[in-house]
Amino acid sequence: MGPLAGIKVIEIAGIGPGPFAAMMLADMGAEVLRVDRAQAVVGGDAGNPPLDLLNRGRRSIGVDLKQPDGVETVLRLVEGADALIEGFRPGVAERLGIGPDACRERNPRLVYGRMTGWGQEGPYAPTAGHDINYIALAGALHPIGRRGEAPVPPLNLVGDFGGGGLLLAFGVACALLERERSGEGQVIDAAMVDGAAVLTTMFYGLKAMGFWTTERGTNLLDTGAHFYDVYECADGEYVSIGSIEPQFYAELLRLSGLEGEDLPHQMDRGQWPALKERFAQVFRQKTRAEWCEIMEGSDVCFAPVLSLDEAHQHPHNRHRQTFVEVAGVTQPAPAPRFSRTEPEIARPPAHPGQHTDEALADWGFAADEIAKLREAGAIR
Repeated sequence: MGPLAGIKVIEIAGIGPGPFAAMMLADMGAEVLRVDRAQAVVGGDAGNPPLDLLNRGRRSIGVDLKQPDGVETVLRLVEGADALIEGFRPGVAERLGIGPDACRERNPRLVYGRMTGWGQEGPYAPTAGHDINYIALAGALHPIGRRGEAPVPPLNLVGDFGGGGLLLAFGVACALLERERSGEGQVIDAAMVDGAAVLTTMFYGLKAMGFWTTERGTNLLDTGAHFYDVYECADGEYVSIGSIEPQFYAELLRLSGLEGEDLPHQMDRGQWPALKERFAQVFRQKTRAEWCEIMEGSDVCFAPVLSLDEAHQHPHNRHRQTFVEVAGVTQPAPAPRFSRTEPEIARPPAHPGQHTDEALADWGFAADEIAKLREAGAIR
């Protein structure tokens, strides 16, 4: 049903951003076949799916890429695929025999997506790393944090997922669109350090305009401003305020009860710390639920800070069905929305190798070929 229905993608199993990109493509309707290591196939009850939600929406086959027949299995699959994505360190896919040249020799129309932290070349390219390292080098970690405090890693949202998996999924979609004009596939070098850097573009513009300093917690969007921050309530819960524009700030003053006070001008940066303390005093006087009653539905630019246990229960998220339940597990629904080709979660996560025989058959392997591959240990 999704906009990518009819597109066939091979995912060489990895962790983090690669599975996230594959999940995004599968959510949009692509048929994504996950190639797990044969050694990872240990069985499992199909009626009790794994809980790794990044693996949702696709089938899994178990292949031993250290065996020539296993490599040949993947290359056979490539012949009928539109795209392949992998997340090995540079050079590993080539050593295994499933690098871009080998795959595109079988299928020149193939889009070959590569997901790494540092990219395919450069001084850091051969080394290990994680989200925190990639966003640090990209300049995305340094600005995040409060004044006088150390940078705060924003989970692994900026590198792994925003700057990594989404960048790869976007690259695959772009290359598939370009292929319709050229008739040829190409290789995508998606690096988390590049993607994290792209996410900071606006701040380079603000810095060039003189509106942003490199001192954490002193700027408009980094908790420096009293009108763009989170505040603790009487019950220990938090609310978020983002009243940047003057009309929204005026609404904040009115609904918070501060409208009549003789306060400094909103954009008097020297007074921001004092104003923040005054706002903190006010918000501590009521519970989160009481502030929701006062401010929800207004133009304050307000929302309660909800936990992972709470977000799916909020009336707005329930109305939009932002979260869905699949196989008994609550999880975010596919996004974005489409007016005609509605995306959906095709199936819950698969156990490694759960669909080896049926998927290979659907991709053109004869029953006797599958039996021989199994006997040789190339698949499991």
